[in-house]
Amino acid sequence: MGRLSGKVAIITGAARGMGAVTARRFVEEGAKVIIADLLDDAGEKLATELGDSARYVHADVSQESDWQALIHAAEDFGPLNILVNNAAILHAAAIADSDGDDYMRVIRVNQLGPYLGIRAAIAAMKAAGGGSIINISSIDGLQAKNGLSAYVSSKWAVRGLSKSAAIELGPYNIRVNTVHPGGIFTDMHGAGENSEPSEQDNAFYVNHPLPRVGLPQEVANMSLFLASDESSYSTGSEFIVDGGWNAGLRLDLLPSS
Repeated sequence: MGRLSGKVAIITGAARGMGAVTARRFVEEGAKVIIADLLDDAGEKLATELGDSARYVHADVSQESDWQALIHAAEDFGPLNILVNNAAILHAAAIADSDGDDYMRVIRVNQLGPYLGIRAAIAAMKAAGGGSIINISSIDGLQAKNGLSAYVSSKWAVRGLSKSAAIELGPYNIRVNTVHPGGIFTDMHGAGENSEPSEQDNAFYVNHPLPRVGLPQEVANMSLFLASDESSYSTGSEFIVDGGWNAGLRLDLLPSS
């Protein structure tokens, strides 16, 4: 029996990248999955590939009405048990070279989107007797980088939002956690479809504890754990999938084993 047998999930930003790999993984483990995205062709293609266990729904996560449509679509499969807030965008620019519109475009997707998703899922998960909400933050929700002020702000905010939601929703057996990927080999990282990381792709990570780029399935496996009953006593916490990046870097000028 699959680890998610009988469960129903919504995954945002699921037409490609980590979201798509997570959708496949969840279906493999027995879940019914709503694939939410703005990329209609890719989303429909994935839903067709996954068969009767998946359905694609066009959705802008920054729009409350689209969230209501997602909840209704999920309920066609059954009670909603799992929400993965994965959709995110990145804007790389120095603070001096960006403006409020640039900033808020990122905030609306990366921060408001998970808030609206949590809010929309509450009633459905209460009716289901509980659930798991998994908010995909980032290594940049634990540290920071220059040129990513909006992205970093949004990913730190998701941590705080998740902790508040975990406290509020715990009495209803609704768990809320964050996943913090490091560098992951997806389209955002320059990955082509079905391609494997090259030596050049791994070169940036040579001084990390695990000296390679991460794979989307490694993030999907963490989300699978949090979506399953195996993590039934985990809430309000951070789960890091970064190859040790947040622990620190291995420096050649210091001794090492």
